[in-house]
Amino acid sequence: EVQLVESGGGLVQAGESLRLSCVTSGFTFDDYAIGWFRQAPGKEREGVSCTGRRRHGEYYADSVKGRFTISSDNAKNTVYLQMNALKPEDTAVYYCVADLTLFPDLLDSNEWDYWGQGTQVTVSS
Repeated sequence: EVQLVESGGGLVQAGESLRLSCVTSGFTFDDYAIGWFRQAPGKEREGVSCTGRRRHGEYYADSVKGRFTISSDNAKNTVYLQMNALKPEDTAVYYCVADLTLFPDLLDSNEWDYWGQGTQVTVSS
């Protein structure tokens, strides 16, 4: 059974940093594209960042480029999202996602088959 378990969310002030973690299990880590989506209250889910199978490529939404960094630790089957210079508009529930796709797409949340339970990130101004 595929499982994605996020952690690391919290309440921070604007300009501060957080690192989200996603511990995965139930599949071969390198065989899946893995990424992060977020959803703010009253808004649609938004792709934030992802990395492809074999960890080829890193992709970011324009809204987070230069501030967020995705990384992974294959030995721990874990993906991280380092979030710096946080803004109030980054407030959302952040979800870890995974899929067998060869072409990970941040614009299509329906493409991603597996989702974690989410972790809340709140940025105060």
